[in-house]
Parts: sequence; C-alpha cells; structure tokens
Amino acid sequence: MQITPFFVRGIAHSSYILAGKQSCAVIDPQRDMDVYIKEAKSRGLKITHILETHLHADFVSGHMDLAELTGAPIYAPKAANCEFEHVGLIEGNTFEIEDTIVRILETPGHTPEHICYVVSDTSRGPDPAAVFCGDALFVGDVGRPDLFPGKARELASMLYDSLHKKLLSLPDSCEVYPAHGEGSLCGRAMGAKRSSTIGYERKYNYALRIPDREGFIENLTTNMPPAPDHFSRCTEINRKGPTKLKEIPPLREIPPGEFFKFAGREDTAILDTRHYESFGGEHVPGSWCIDLRSNFATYAGWLLPPDKQILLVSDSEENARKSAVWLCRVGLDSIVGFLSGEMFAWVTAGLRAAHVPQLSIPELYEGVRSKNPPVILDVRVPSEYESFHIEHAVNIPVQELRERHMELDPEAEYAVICSTGHRSGMGCSILKKHGFSRVNNTAGGLTGYNAAGFGPECPMCALSWAGKAGRKEAEVFQKVKNI
Repeated sequence: MQITPFFVRGIAHSSYILAGKQSCAVIDPQRDMDVYIKEAKSRGLKITHILETHLHADFVSGHMDLAELTGAPIYAPKAANCEFEHVGLIEGNTFEIEDTIVRILETPGHTPEHICYVVSDTSRGPDPAAVFCGDALFVGDVGRPDLFPGKARELASMLYDSLHKKLLSLPDSCEVYPAHGEGSLCGRAMGAKRSSTIGYERKYNYALRIPDREGFIENLTTNMPPAPDHFSRCTEINRKGPTKLKEIPPLREIPPGEFFKFAGREDTAILDTRHYESFGGEHVPGSWCIDLRSNFATYAGWLLPPDKQILLVSDSEENARKSAVWLCRVGLDSIVGFLSGEMFAWVTAGLRAAHVPQLSIPELYEGVRSKNPPVILDVRVPSEYESFHIEHAVNIPVQELRERHMELDPEAEYAVICSTGHRSGMGCSILKKHGFSRVNNTAGGLTGYNAAGFGPECPMCALSWAGKAGRKEAEVFQKVKNI
C-alpha cells in the first residue's frame, strides 16, 4: 500500500492516491485532475476507484472528469443523493484494492452525509493502517458543523459521536489523512502539518480534549469564521455533478474595443487580478479587484456574482489562465476571456481608466491627525479588529461591504485598511462600484502600521530587515507618535 498526497495551497485542499502495485484509488480529487492521470501513468498504475468523503463546500471536485477519462466508478456517500452515476456507500460497506481492504464509516457532523474510508493493508496485518477522514477530523482541529443554517447544534452533536464513538476507536497508530490543512475555512484552527495519527490527535487536538458533549457543541458553534457564499453553491454543484472541463469554452484573448463593449453589459463582471497597487494605478471602471497573490479563490467565490459572465484583466496571459483555473475550482465557469495587451492596450486605445490612490503608512498616519481626517474603514473580520485596530476605525468585513456600503456616507473620504492591502484593495473596488469617489487604499495595511511603530509591535523588531534608513525613519515616527 502506498499513499501519495496532493496539496492545492490556495484552498488548502489535500487529495490522495491510494495505490497497490497495479491499481489505485483517487480520494477527494481536485477539479483540474491531470495531476492524478500523470502520477498514475508515471507509476504504471490503473485508476480503478474514485472516492468522495462528502459533498465538498469550498471547491468543485474533479470526480466527473476523472471518471470519464479513466472509466473508474465514483464512490460517494449514499446519503448525499448524488444525481450522477455512482456507487452509494453506507456504514460497514467494504471493497478491495489488491491487498488493501477499505471499510466505510458514516461520520456525519461537518456535513450530514459525511463518510470516512478506513484502510487496512493485509500484506502487513489486519489492523487499520490509515483513515481518509475528509473534513471530519483535521490535524489539530475538527470539521466545522455550522455550514447548514439552523442545524449547527444538531450537526455538532453528531460530529461528537462520529469522533468519539467511531474515529477514536481506531488504533492510535492509524494514520490520519484529512481533506484540508492550515488555511482552509472548513475548520477554525488546523495545524500546518498535513497528516497525523489517531493517537497524536487524541492527545493534542483541542476539540477531542473537550470532555463533554455540551462543551463540544458550544465550542464548535461559537465564534466560527464566516462561511463564504460559494460554500453552498459548490455543495450543490458537487451533488449534481460539475460541468466537465471539456464543455467549458476555451479562454479568449479579447482586444480592447470588444472588451469595452462586453464591459458595459449588465450580465458581465470585470475581474482585475493584478497586484492591488497596479489596480490603483489604473483599472477598467467598475472592476472587482481580487489580487491573484491574495486568498484569490476563496474571495472570488465569496464576492463575485455567480450569475454573471466574467472578463479578466491580468498582467500577463499566463496569470489570466491561472486566474481562470482558480475560478473554475470554486465553480465560476462562465469566463469569457481576458483583455489582450493588458491595461497598456486599454489606455493606448484611448479608453477611460479609473484609479484608487495608494496611501503609504506615514501618509495615513499624517492624514488621520489632520483637520479633515478620512474615515478609516477596517475591512478585516471582527476577531482581527478586536485584537488591534486604529482608534475610531469603522469595522465592516470586506464581504459584507457588498450590502453594508449603504451604512456609509458616499460623500466622505475613506482610507480602507486590512492587514496587508489585499482585502482593502477588494473593499476599495466594491465602494467604487457603488459610486464612492473619495476612496484610498492603505498599502501595507496594519502590518506596515505596526512595523512603522504606530501599532503594538516594537518598531526596531518590526523593521529589523529594513536597514539603517528604515530604522531611522521608525525612530522619527516613534518620536512624532509620542509628541
């Protein structure tokens, strides 16, 4: 038995090949599934099983494309009521892959239909050697039970039983292979390590150490991070069966004149994936700004209207194509094409561009102490805001700005801030789309604010990399602050 992991960083998704000598299974595949085809081919393996632990919420799975290319059947929870051809699995079902026996555990809690695959390598012994636990159990955490409105406490109670009565009954030596790692919003406190053992999690996982059911339920249903909009959409896409990649039209290169005509349509959204400072310099009016360097897929799935076709503005064809792959991973398939020649072609065609000034941290510091200070709009989540924020800053998380912009005065001047400038760049684009004209992005965000000595960190520590000039500037800032 051999296990090969695959990890998609932007959505912190883990998938696996479980292999014998001649055949293998792919577990919880990503949508762009060429990686499994290449790996199997390089090792002379035939993909004979495609295994899903549950209906994934944060990404669109590659099971349909993989099944068509390989002829392998899809195995999925029977309780998921999937609308495509598959083998429905229930508690106690087993199947074999050469010397490997796979047994099904029903483990509801993160989702109602969740199952785990318990694997025994009979060439070595009968005991369970590994468990592919999807989003039921993570390294250092467990799956969040609050993705279904009104069912959080019920699902948390089910998850408690799934963990304590089933997964923790496995041997301590049993290896744990989850479907996500650190950075995923399917849990709250996942560790950076991507695999573990039942024994280690029993000893050190905070959620497994909560001794009673009620305490577990309370912990898992309180102060959870917000769930992005695309979570419910992806669940249904995965249940019905995603559109096959070959059926999605190829990405087109669109010249500025044609792009301009598309951009004016009600059924079209313009997505600028360049660096937020490039977006600030010049962008197509009405664009969304989601920096490809940021948590791109999550925020694209969260913010973009799913019923509109998407036009891309990127700084290269390569990055436009990367952007399209990420969008498809979160179920945004209606991508028309990208602006040919980037923004240089747009402005040299004589077309209007919009702008967002980028404030450096010293400019922000001076501005908030002026006679007419801007409104500081902090677009981080409340837990970040509560840990530290600039005095008098207004807190509206970036995803909530789509509706809550109506709470703000469109005539006021704003300095939008987050931790680095990525989310605040998104926030600026949302405000601009709703007619706010005096909008500034704070480049560097509160990371830069602290490094300059205006926040809780020591400026000498924060600027240890900046050299003599940077340290001297920090000393001046600190003196100004103390006046």
